[in-house]
Amino acid sequence: MNYGYTALPPLTDSPELDPSDEPDRYCIQLYHQVASRVDLTGSTLLEVGSGRGGGLSYVKRYLRPSLAIGVDLSAVAVRLCNRHRAVAGLVYDHGDARALQFPDSSFDAVLNVESSHCYPSMETFISEVHRVLRPGGHFLFADFRPAEVLPALHRQLCGCGLRVVEKEVITPNVLEALELDSDRKLGLIRATVPRWLQGPFRRFAGIRESQTHESFRTGRHEYVRYVLRKSA
Repeated sequence: MNYGYTALPPLTDSPELDPSDEPDRYCIQLYHQVASRVDLTGSTLLEVGSGRGGGLSYVKRYLRPSLAIGVDLSAVAVRLCNRHRAVAGLVYDHGDARALQFPDSSFDAVLNVESSHCYPSMETFISEVHRVLRPGGHFLFADFRPAEVLPALHRQLCGCGLRVVEKEVITPNVLEALELDSDRKLGLIRATVPRWLQGPFRRFAGIRESQTHESFRTGRHEYVRYVLRKSA
């Protein structure tokens, strides 16, 4: 559950998906764009802020880390994931981004997608990422911020000894995905959400012409993607 991603011309690449995954294509494509920047085959991977688990499930099944662990602050979400996302080598656990319950140098890669804007302390989170990464490990990050905050976000990401390998503004790709997926999301909202709650859900889902959609269209918010590496 995220705002999604789609390639823009002249690029047309998109992952091949099983039919069961096809309805979630745009959300999956965001995870693919973020997580596939390094070879995760056989790695140990931690996702912080795994939410309802679909993104990490995709990464485990398609990009093939040997072990994938998702942590989330919501115990309800963790129970849902362990009930419905059962795959060998995939585990979801309750945890706080500011105090990860893992030893130092535990993971080859840490993944964080559209979650960090909710954290009370970005600096504390990144310090924890640096701690649990093995030397030479990668931090795969994507999220949005108000445009004027992007320089501060860059300083935060680089402030704990992580080196930027890739940095990309993907706002146009996210905006296009929101527009392409708008009708499907709106249909789900109308079918499942009480009428009096549909306005907030439209904003939350980024439906076309919603406040969220317009903030990306006008440049008030920007969406960025990073690959960072811990010194070997």
